[in-house]
Parts: sequence; C-alpha cells; structure tokens
Amino acid sequence: MPDRAAVDNLAAAQDAPSPAVVVTARPQTTAARPYGPTDEELELLAFGARLSQSVFAQEFTMTVGLGAGLVPSYEGSNQYVFFPAPVIQGNYKGYAFAARGPGLFVDLVKDPLFPKVEYIAGPIIRARFDRVGRIRDTVVKQLGDRNIAVEVGASGGFKVNRIFDRFDSLTFQVDALHDIAGAHSGAIVTPSVSYNKLLGTKGVINLSVSGDLIDRDFADYYFTIDAAGSAASGLPAYRAGGGLKSLGASALLGFDLSGDALDGGWGVFVLGSYSRLQGDAADSPIVSIRGDANQYFGGAGLTYTF
Repeated sequence: MPDRAAVDNLAAAQDAPSPAVVVTARPQTTAARPYGPTDEELELLAFGARLSQSVFAQEFTMTVGLGAGLVPSYEGSNQYVFFPAPVIQGNYKGYAFAARGPGLFVDLVKDPLFPKVEYIAGPIIRARFDRVGRIRDTVVKQLGDRNIAVEVGASGGFKVNRIFDRFDSLTFQVDALHDIAGAHSGAIVTPSVSYNKLLGTKGVINLSVSGDLIDRDFADYYFTIDAAGSAASGLPAYRAGGGLKSLGASALLGFDLSGDALDGGWGVFVLGSYSRLQGDAADSPIVSIRGDANQYFGGAGLTYTF
C-alpha cells in the first residue's frame, strides 16, 4: 500500500494559513532600524497582507481534487493496480482539516499568523481497505478477503517554520490509531518528519520520512497464515508478531496553474513514495514468497481551491 505520508502530504501541500493582518507601509530605506521590524518580519508581513486579500482569508477555505496512481494490490504485493486519490483540505474559522488516507484529520489547535513554532493536535478517523478485494495474486486470494477496518485515534506534533529561509518548515508528527470495527482490532502508530518548501506563490515541494509500528493483533490479521489458510493456498503456516512494520519516504510537487496560488483555482500535483516492509511483516509468506518487501506508489492529479 502507498506510504501513508505520501497521501497525507498531498493534503498538507495545499495548506496555507488563514490570516487577517494589517500592514503598514515598508520604509524606503534599508538602513538599520534599531526599534523597528526586521527585513524578515517586513517580508512576512507583506506576504500576510497579500494573504489577507486572497482566497485563504475567507472564513471557510477548501481545496478539493482527484488523482490516480499505481499501488500494490495488497500491502506486500508485487502486483500493482490503479487507485483513486481524492484530495480534501480546508480551514474553517482557523481550524484546519485534511484527508488522511481514506479518512479525515482535524487540527484543534489555532496558531497565530506566521509563528516560529506551530502545534498540532486533533482526532483522526480512517478506513483501511487492505486485502478487501482487488487481490491480483491467485495464491494469496485463497487466504480470503479481510474486513474493512475503521481506525480512530489522534495525531499530535509541532511544526518549526523558517528553517533555511522565510517560507519553509519542518514538521514532527505522530499518529496513533486503533481499529473499532472488529477487523484487525489492533493498533498502529506512525511517527513522521516532513520538510515543506514554498516555491514562491507558484507551488510547493514536500519531502517526508515515516515508519509504522504495529501490535500483534494488527500483524496477525494481515500477515499470519493459519493452518486452514496454509491448506487452502499451499503457503507455509506462519505466525506474525508486532513491532516495526515498515519504513518509507515520499516526495510531492504541487503547482498552481495560474502561477499564483493565492487566487485559488486549479492546480496540479505529482507524488511518489517508497517503503520497505520490516520484521515479521517482511518475513510473511505473502510477502517473502508471493510478493515483495519493496513497495512503490506513484500518482498525479488536479486540485481546485475556493
């Protein structure tokens, strides 16, 4: 399956603050201003002034889109299928929300305009469709389909702005989810680090790394082969345990088609990711015999901001 960070960053790449700021005229001289704002502060304020007149200054702002890409037919597969990648991201009265895979995350922390550090905390709900149909491998298909998992939990972290220049950031975040639908009935924790860089008002680049930690219930549901499954598929019986499931990295490029993202409208994105299964997940026969521990995802699509 695609690296969670790849799909998640798709929404994050469209993110922009929803400011309301009044800016005084910039002095014509570049001489030292011992009691005034610095050049960096003036540039940020000027950008804030543009934002205050942009689509992102509205009480409600939203980006929607649709893309498509190639993903493994199940996590650990070496066969790929086309998969839709919807984009939903927005801000309502300072509360940000975004698609998180096939699900939703809401950030309940309001941060001031252009802080050095922003804080992230809020609930997540998502569905997991791994091995729910679309299995291309005829042997793995004999193990039967899995049920849809409904995972709920929370995400928390922080973002440090202005790392190398005035318009980049580094985000540290952890998602913790537990299945409440009685599918795998387990837990998954995903720490991630991402670097985001605005390309002026024309676009954005986002790079991220992440890992997945799972408990025994999760591992058993997706990677164990019991005696009945072994008899049906011909694969050896195997019992998977919890621990580190995967490590991955992703990259995303987004561009506004008008050349100015502040006026909203149409945009395009391209993304790709690579992850490698680890530990008991990688050693499962559905991966080591029938699939591949190396997992790739690539996709592209259109967005519209209003």
